[in-house]
Amino acid sequence: MKLIAGNSNRRLSEAISAKLATGLAEADIRTFKDGEVFVEIQENVRGEDVFVIQSTSNPANDNLLELLITIDALTRASASRVTAVIPYFGYARQDRKAGPRTPISAKLVANLITTAGADRVLTVDLHAGQIQGFFDIPTDNLYAVKEFERRIRADHQGALDGLTVVSPDVGGVVRARALSKRLDDRPLAIVDKRREGPGKSEVMNIIGDVKDRHCLIFDDIVDSGGTLCNAAEALMDKGAKSVVACVTHGVLSDHAERRVMASDALKRLIISDSIETTPEVAACPKIEEVSIASLLAEAIRRIANEESVSSLFD
Repeated sequence: MKLIAGNSNRRLSEAISAKLATGLAEADIRTFKDGEVFVEIQENVRGEDVFVIQSTSNPANDNLLELLITIDALTRASASRVTAVIPYFGYARQDRKAGPRTPISAKLVANLITTAGADRVLTVDLHAGQIQGFFDIPTDNLYAVKEFERRIRADHQGALDGLTVVSPDVGGVVRARALSKRLDDRPLAIVDKRREGPGKSEVMNIIGDVKDRHCLIFDDIVDSGGTLCNAAEALMDKGAKSVVACVTHGVLSDHAERRVMASDALKRLIISDSIETTPEVAACPKIEEVSIASLLAEAIRRIANEESVSSLFD
C-alpha cells in the first residue's frame, strides 16, 4: 500500500499516514507558471495498491485537475489499483438540473475521475447520496457523525438533557436524525427556509419545539455562513437557550469566519478537517475542528486488506 498526498490538504494526509504508520510516497505535484499541472511519482508503484488523498476544495478546478493527473500518472506507472480518497467532493451541490440549460456537474466530475483511471472512490458526507450512482466504479461514502458525536458528548459531559438536534432544511432531516439517534434519541427540529439564490435564504418557520433548549444544528456543508447564522438567529428568536453548529465540510468562502464571529446567536461552529482551513479560519475563536483522519485511515486499511468497510457506516 502506498499513500500519495495532493496539495489540497497536506495536513490531513499526514495525519492519515501517521494513523497507518505508513509514510507518504514521494511525488512532485506542482503547477507551471502558465497554470498547467505537472505530476511526477518519484518512487516505484508497479503492482502497488495506491491511495491518492485530495479534496477538491478551493481552488476547486486546480485541485480536481491535480487529482485527475495524479491518477493518470499512477495508472501509466502500472499501479495495480488506484483509489481516489476525496474527503470533500467538490461540485457535489450540482447533482441535478436546477434549471433549464444547466449541467449536472457532479456527474461530469464522476466521469472524469473514472476516465482518468481510478478503480475506487472513498469520500465523506456527500451532499447528495445519489452521487454514488454517478460512478461506474465502487464508491464508499463515509459519515463523520461518529466524530461529532464524540465531541458533543465530551462537551456536555454525558448530560444530554435539554439538547435538540436541528436540521437546517428539510433535505437534511435524514442526516440530522442519524445524529439524534446516536445522541440517545434527542428531539429533532427543522428549519423551514426559502432559498432565494446560491448562498441566500430566508427562514420561514421553525418546525419543532426549541424553547429553552440547547440547539445543535447539523449539516454537511457551510459555505458563506449566511444561511447558518440566519438559522441560529431564528432559533434564538424562538426561545432557544444556545445554538451550536456541527458541519462536516467547512468551505467557509467569502470571509465566512467574519460572519460566524459577528453572529450573536451562533455560539460555536465545529467543522471537520476535510478541507484545510485558512489562517483566518484557524484564528477564529468560535470555529473548532474535529479530525476525520482516523475514520479515513481505518477505511483505507480495510480496503487495502480486502476487509469489509460496512461497519464504518453504522
